[in-house]
Formats: sequence, C-alpha cells, structure tokens
Amino acid sequence: MFFTTFAGGVSPYFYRWNETFLLLGTQFAGGVFLGTSLMHFLSDANETFGDLTKKTYPFAFMLACFGYLLTMFGDCVILYVIGRGRVGGGGSDDGGRAWENSEAVEVEHGKGDSHHPMFVKTSSLSDTILLILALCFHSVFEGIAVGVSSTKADAWRNLWTISLHKIFAAVAMGIALLRLIPKRPFLLTVAYSFAFGISSPIGVGIGIAIDATTEGKVADWMYAISMGIACGVFVYVAIHHLISKGFKPQEDSYFDTPFFKFLAVLLGVGVIAVVMIWD
Repeated sequence: MFFTTFAGGVSPYFYRWNETFLLLGTQFAGGVFLGTSLMHFLSDANETFGDLTKKTYPFAFMLACFGYLLTMFGDCVILYVIGRGRVGGGGSDDGGRAWENSEAVEVEHGKGDSHHPMFVKTSSLSDTILLILALCFHSVFEGIAVGVSSTKADAWRNLWTISLHKIFAAVAMGIALLRLIPKRPFLLTVAYSFAFGISSPIGVGIGIAIDATTEGKVADWMYAISMGIACGVFVYVAIHHLISKGFKPQEDSYFDTPFFKFLAVLLGVGVIAVVMIWD
C-alpha cells in the first residue's frame, strides 16, 4: 500500500499520465469506495452489533454518521489552515474559495499565478504539519479498516479497494504539485507522497494492534465500531473527494461529461456488488 501510493505520487515527475484515464479512474475508485462502505462495512457493522446487543438502537448507522462528520471536520481544519496561510494575501475570499478544492484529489487547474490550495504557503511550520495531518486523516481510518479485518479475505479486499483509491489520489496530488508550483520541486513531491503513502500503513498498524490486544466480545465491539466509523469515512471520501469533483483534466476531454462519469461510478459499484456474492 505504501510503495504503490508513493510511486503514484512521484510518477508525474517522470511520466505524463493520460488525463482521461485519471478522470474516469477516479470516478471508478469513487464507485468502489461507495459500494464498499455501504455493502461491506455498514452491513458487517450492523450484523455484528445485532449479535452483540439486543437493543434496537441503530449503532452502525450512528457511527457511520459520526465517521462522515469526523472526516468533514478534517476538511474544516484544512480550510482553517488555508485561511490563515492566505491572511494578508488574497483576503478572506481566497480562504472561502479554497474550500472547494482543499483535497489532493480535487485538482483545480488555475490560471496565472494561482496555486492549488493544498500547496499554499502557510504562515508557520506548525500550520504546514497540521495541513499534512488533516490531508492524511481519512487515510489512517482507511488503514484501520484493513487492520481490524476479521478474515484474510476481508483484509485483502479492503487492501485492494483502498490501494486503488490511493493510487489515483497520489497521482492527482503529484500532478497538481508539479503543475501549479514553479521549479518542479522533486523533494517536496517526495515529502508529500511519503506522508500520504505512509498514513494508511500507520492505520493498518493501529488496526492490527486493536485486533491483537482485544479478545472475545471486546474484539467484536472494536470491530463493529471501527467498521461503522470507516463506513462514514469512505462515504465522505467517495462523494466529496472523488465523485462530485474528482480529477479535472487540463485540456477538454470527450469523456469529461456527467454520463461517462456515471458509467465509471456504476462500474465501480457493480464490481463490489459482484464481489459481495462471495462474501
């Protein structure tokens, strides 16, 4: 997971990717994420809670909402950091517009001297660190979903699902960095790719630690809670970071239409629907 993401992040420095492939691939990854969250994570969490308690409260759905809002809060942190970094520059309006493109996947091709909000110069080192942490926040929870998987088959399915999304996200991040910041900063590309790549493996380690230190019903409770939160994280990433905006081609593309994007998302959801037959 780390090496594929890291390679994807630095690859635009050496290789010019086909933008149509990235455009539809990002939408496909969004469909995979959406299908995984609702058909796999949410169903597993709800079933496990049903075995653990007789209460009729919708624990899994509540935790999915919590995971969604938690990830949304991470984006709010990004907006806050961007707003502080632009104080005295573009004014408060810049911070407001930055909300629309605050994540690496949401590559906006500006004109003139404008920069992608992810890479604006923040006012201090602490702001920069906070920004990186916020960008990698949801990746940690994605990794936890792998670490707490109940079976080897579940772990592999979660692994390839997350890796697919992260490869496209890392490539888009690398393209944005090289295109919108002058002097092609190789070291900065490596640093951002490393941070983005290592975040999910850290989450896997956390998930493994949770799974290894809990037994019996405690382990089941931790699994159900993790899957519920992960569902909300996946839904937010799928809708806001991949499907609704996704990758923006620099040049006009025949496939950059809602219909082709819908087909790509449909294919992603369909793949998960077929895979779930053997779950």
